[in-house]
This record gives sequence, structure tokens and C-alpha cells, in this order.
Amino acid sequence: MRILKSMVRQPSALFGLAIVALLIFMAVAAPLIAPYNPDEQMFDGLTLEGAPMPPSAQFLLGTDTLGRDLFSRLLFGARTSLVIGLVANGIAVAIGLLIGILSGYMRGLVGNALMRFTDLMMAFPALLLAIVLAALLRPSLWIVAMVIALVNWVQVARIVYTETRGLVERDFILAERSLGAGHLRILFHHILPHLMPTAIVWGTLGIATTVLLEATLSFLGIGVQPPTPSWGNIIFESQSYFQAAPWLVFIPGAVILLTALSFNLVGDVLRDILDPTQRGRG
Repeated sequence: MRILKSMVRQPSALFGLAIVALLIFMAVAAPLIAPYNPDEQMFDGLTLEGAPMPPSAQFLLGTDTLGRDLFSRLLFGARTSLVIGLVANGIAVAIGLLIGILSGYMRGLVGNALMRFTDLMMAFPALLLAIVLAALLRPSLWIVAMVIALVNWVQVARIVYTETRGLVERDFILAERSLGAGHLRILFHHILPHLMPTAIVWGTLGIATTVLLEATLSFLGIGVQPPTPSWGNIIFESQSYFQAAPWLVFIPGAVILLTALSFNLVGDVLRDILDPTQRGRG
């Protein structure tokens, strides 16, 4: 409650929260809000020349190249993009926490091996690695989520490792060890609670990155496969009509941009609230 009160006092956080809440509502209520079936190809959804219909009273945001209502597809695409964003980023944060805590706490051979593996993963460009993994596997919603999670955990692991190294030298950890506390008790009762603010902030900020990466993969044709709508594959399917029907590219692109901006605004404010030492830093 204290965090929420602090956030609503800041205009940027309030704007971000409002947009995030609206997106979640649209995704959950898509079957009730959407005026048409997102996969329905309508005869009156194309002009006599076979071109997409522009925005009108019948089709609020126009139609796509197959005569499907763009507004309906954007609503259902929000479900796909947000589910992948939440699931993939949640898995990435969990993996990063596990590897970061273990490598920072255990040190020695195991800790060094985990960190060298993390460094190796960081050496690969995330987008290139995601493209390779997505191309090797048969793309689907859950496969894309897994691929994104496998390339996005390294930053979390590095941050958690650094913080864990500092925590294990603190007096209260040394006191627990002298009292005979086991490793699991120290990890879960003393170290992990101190790392949760970092996990929450990175979890929020990472959703924007995950949504953008999913859109990129879908735009390249190796993400979520049609007819399942996602914001990325809506742009991919319509790119050839960029000049004739620019709304097919600009509208989903603007939605992706607004989503990333909103989660970043919320994450930045959360960082300031949960870690006051970061306030004012770029």
C-alpha cells in the first residue's frame, strides 16, 4: 500500500499505471470488447480492388490485408504479447535470481563456473541468440516465451550476483553462520528478502524488453505464428501495404511503443521507491 501511494503521487508513474491497467483490461476483456472475431475474413472488409479498408464507423481502426478487423486483432494481440511478456520475464527473473544467488553465495569452483557461463551468455547478442533458438524450435506462444526467457536472464543474474557478494560479508550473515544456521536458512530467510526489491524492479522493467523482443521475433516471422494475433505479426503481415495502408503498421507500432514506455515508467519509479540510493541517477 505504501508503494502504491508513493507511485500515484508521481505523474509519470500514474500515467504508466493507467496505461498498464488499460492494457490488462483490454487483454482480459478482449472477447467482450472486440466487435468481430479476430480471425474472421469479411467480404466487406476489403475494397473492390482487394485493398484493406481504412478506419471507419464500421471498422474503427480499419481492416488488414485479409479483411479482418484490425481493432479486434489488436485486442487479442494484447493477450498474446502480455502473456509472453509476463511469463517469459517471470521465468527469466527466476533463473537470474537462482544463478545469481548461488554463484554469489557459493563462490569457489561452482560460483566461478556459473558466472563464467553467465559471461558467455552475455557475449552473445540477445536478439541473434533468440533468432537462432526460435529458428531451431517450432515457433508457438510457449516456445517463444521460453526462448525469450533463455536470453533475458543474464542481466538479472549479474546484478543479483553483485548484491549477493556484498550481503554475504555483512555482519548479520556472519552472525547467523556463527550460530550454526544452515545454508538454506541463510539463503531464503536472510539473503533472498534483501534481493526482492531488485527482482521486482527488474521484473517490471524487463516486461517492456520482453514485449519488444516478442514483437521483433514475430515481425521477422519466427515468433507467434498466424492466425494467432500478436502485435509483431500484425506488422509483419501488413508491411507490404506500408504506403497504401499505413495504419496497419503505425497503429500496432504505436501500441508497442506505448506499452514499453508505460512499463519503463512504472519500473523507474519502483526503482526509486524500493532503492532510494538510485534516485536521480540516469
